[in-house]
Amino acid sequence: MNTLISKLRFLGSEIILGTLIAVLSVGTAMGSYQGSMADSDQNKYEIQGMQALNDGNTAYLEANQNLSQDFTYYDNWYTNLDANPDNAQYYLEMMSDDLATLATSENMDEAAWDQYETSIFADANQLFDRSEKSFELATAYDEKGDQLQLVVLFAALGLAFAAWASLLGEDSNLRPVFALMAILTLVIALATYFTIPAIPAIDIPPSPFQ
Repeated sequence: MNTLISKLRFLGSEIILGTLIAVLSVGTAMGSYQGSMADSDQNKYEIQGMQALNDGNTAYLEANQNLSQDFTYYDNWYTNLDANPDNAQYYLEMMSDDLATLATSENMDEAAWDQYETSIFADANQLFDRSEKSFELATAYDEKGDQLQLVVLFAALGLAFAAWASLLGEDSNLRPVFALMAILTLVIALATYFTIPAIPAIDIPPSPFQ
């Protein structure tokens, strides 16, 4: 055991310990800063996702109400089309432009109706998509923030080992042991940092209300 410690005693030199303290201090600060930025982005995208979800629900209810009203006008138009053309014209004018165009066109197949309904709910669907993509990014930043916290933990632990080693005398057997522990935790911190998955490139659609 003493032979092993003797071989590792060079790890307790002032240059190595000073370098470890400097590197681990910078690593702790950098990891903490990047973790705070990741948490900030997580909060930003969570708030954006919740806002888009709320707006999407409101837009969906409004679109559903407009759709029901449009169909009521369509039914009344169709009912009066032959019996009372003036009333039919009134209900035609009350319809949305899309439904009025569809009602008076010769192409009223299922695909045309699907396209009309899609256009009615376009804003709501865009907002739901915006919400989903925002929550995906928030989750990605949350995972990154958790990994960065581990980096900070290992870096801070290594810094503590290096600091304790520097306080011990050069003839202390614990000095190289603590220096070795500081190096090991530095390696673990670097390995954790470089295995953090990249934030995915997610294209968030703009809000239709902007």
